[in-house]
Amino acid sequence: MKRWVAGGVALLAILVLATAAAAAPLKIGYSIWVGYGPLFLAKEKGYYGKTEVQLTNVEDPKQRFTALAAGQLDGLVSTIDTMVLYLKSGKEYQYVLALDDSNGGDGIVSKQTIKAVKELKGKKVAFAEGSVSHFFLSVLLKQAGLKQADIESVNMTAGDAGAAFVAGKVDAAVTWEPWLTKGKKTDFGHVLVDSSKTPGLITDVLILRRDVIEKRRGDVQAVVKGWNQAVAFWEKNPKEGNAIMAKAVGGWLKELKDWEETIAGIRYYNAKDNATFFGTSQKPGAMYQTVGNALEIWGSLGKLQGKFQPKDLISHTFVK
Repeated sequence: MKRWVAGGVALLAILVLATAAAAAPLKIGYSIWVGYGPLFLAKEKGYYGKTEVQLTNVEDPKQRFTALAAGQLDGLVSTIDTMVLYLKSGKEYQYVLALDDSNGGDGIVSKQTIKAVKELKGKKVAFAEGSVSHFFLSVLLKQAGLKQADIESVNMTAGDAGAAFVAGKVDAAVTWEPWLTKGKKTDFGHVLVDSSKTPGLITDVLILRRDVIEKRRGDVQAVVKGWNQAVAFWEKNPKEGNAIMAKAVGGWLKELKDWEETIAGIRYYNAKDNATFFGTSQKPGAMYQTVGNALEIWGSLGKLQGKFQPKDLISHTFVK
């Protein structure tokens, strides 16, 4: 009888713990950005089903990754190139979903006398070292047969870089809106190149810890499904979708006018886009090239903590 009671108590405890674990929210860290809007739209519309998704604002990517590593977050959203900077063994995290692509929202403003990226050689170029702007510039320099050592680098934030260009203090700046527009409105500047010419290079993704992927596959799939439904809703109802997302994301994007101006510089990845971008392990998609570029660029600059392969960092399970 005692053994039966003890066994029953133990079983009850296991069931309680299992229920609690199943009911735990999936915690995702984000920064305020239009590209993450469908995560909020899916929540507002109930597209995550029984899975509770907790969206936590953490603006600094370093703090987001610290919280992710400590188990305070289950996942986060950031650009593809950023994740590789925080890998040690290569087994910590994986990309599971592409969210949005910069489609003209990032770029390089330069003096009108500079007609091509190769002509940045010897010029004073402002950008934020270690940022996605740095990655964007490095890939373009590589394609033009140049290295960072071939330019005069000026380290400053994207906003300060744009302002420095407008003030005539540098020859070029890697920045984003509204500084791309302000730069080309000067009597000496133009947009040398923008991200509409480099699809898939500056792409935001959902990144999860490996243990979360292994233990909570149903919840992860629910998030992917919810995202796809939200994007599909927005594609058919952009006006309503924008209004919901602007209010939910808030911050500097809370006004619908600011939201609509900013969203013009990106494109969302729908279910079909994700399947194509990820590809399969047998037939990799364009994402492999972007991850490969990130590993090569950051590796050459001594920013990586180990050697990694794109195939180990990409999960194809959820975008099929």
